[in-house]
Amino acid sequence: MLYINELNIKGKRVFIRVDCNVPLDNNLNITDDTRIRRILPTVNYALDEDASIILASHLGRPKGKRIPEMSLAPVVKRLSRLLHKEVKLAPDCVGEEVRKMVSEMKPGDVIFLENLRFHPGETKNDAEFAKELASLAPIYINDAFAVSHRAHASVVGITEYVEQCAAGFLLKDELTYFHRALEDPARPLVAVIGGSKVSSKLEALENLLNRVDKMIIGGAMANTFLKALKYDVGNSFVEDDLLETAKRLVKKARNNGVKLYLPVDCVVAEAIEPKAETKIVPIQEVPKRWFILDIGPATTTLFAEAIQSARTIVWNGPMGAFEMDAFSRGTMEMVRIIANTYALTIVGGGDTDVAIHRAGASDKFSYISTGGGAFLELLEGKTLPGVAALEKCSKERK
Repeated sequence: MLYINELNIKGKRVFIRVDCNVPLDNNLNITDDTRIRRILPTVNYALDEDASIILASHLGRPKGKRIPEMSLAPVVKRLSRLLHKEVKLAPDCVGEEVRKMVSEMKPGDVIFLENLRFHPGETKNDAEFAKELASLAPIYINDAFAVSHRAHASVVGITEYVEQCAAGFLLKDELTYFHRALEDPARPLVAVIGGSKVSSKLEALENLLNRVDKMIIGGAMANTFLKALKYDVGNSFVEDDLLETAKRLVKKARNNGVKLYLPVDCVVAEAIEPKAETKIVPIQEVPKRWFILDIGPATTTLFAEAIQSARTIVWNGPMGAFEMDAFSRGTMEMVRIIANTYALTIVGGGDTDVAIHRAGASDKFSYISTGGGAFLELLEGKTLPGVAALEKCSKERK
């Protein structure tokens, strides 16, 4: 796979697929511009090379319809401020008007196409839609790691119809750090996996158990493991159809020599509500009809000891219902514990990045991935469709 700095883009027109799918409040104000800031190295490099830059992204899930509230206008406004130059918003991402705008571009101009997902052809990886996008520039750069697990027109299809393809610096960083963590890690390598469902992370758990030295499981998904080990978890969320799978994973960990850590105490509540009555109890004493909503202090201490000697830590998923303050302490303590280790620390998706930003600890982690689903697919040992398309394109058109 080639990278943007390995291509001659001087004075040329370049199409860069980015992921600026940022959160907006009810007034359409950006509440977190991290994803916009993370594309700046690639965009600035292209500007330094006097390229004419066409940026493309999606925002939200408009499902092939033009929804004004999902316009990329707020993104364009913020990017203009960050670049200290005008970024023009195209009225669409394909069509005559867009082609006219592009034909009038000069070196150093930046145009941002309107939301790709306003067209059903984007998510369907429609060949005609991909061709239209490709007709805008001879060079394609993928710098959108967070959607590289999607076989969409602007991620996969477009690579068939351009002269050259390469990855941007963000995609390069994502893959480099991931390789350091799982393919060639400093050991001990510890995986911390949380979130709600075993089913959504089953393949990742299977793959990680072949690679890690220790695995810590928290969040609601730990309930399924605890019930499989004959603990009464009250009214807590459990995937009953995966109890045998959980047992098998526990056995696999033992057979592979992986130390597996589960909660030993927890914060329980009568209801999943911020003001519900709560208690801290050992795992053996969860009250009937109560819910496990966070890890307890003894578990935090246990997990801290397990992490202490780690040289590499991969973290995906919170330890509880951290969106509610009453059940956020476990996740926030894990942020503090992992941030203060001397390990290479890599975090991806599962709302973990939200918790880290909320704790103000972003600068204490080695790398925070921009991708949720894409990061999870890498944990599963899969090749991302967007990466495979770049590799194929680079090989064919060197």
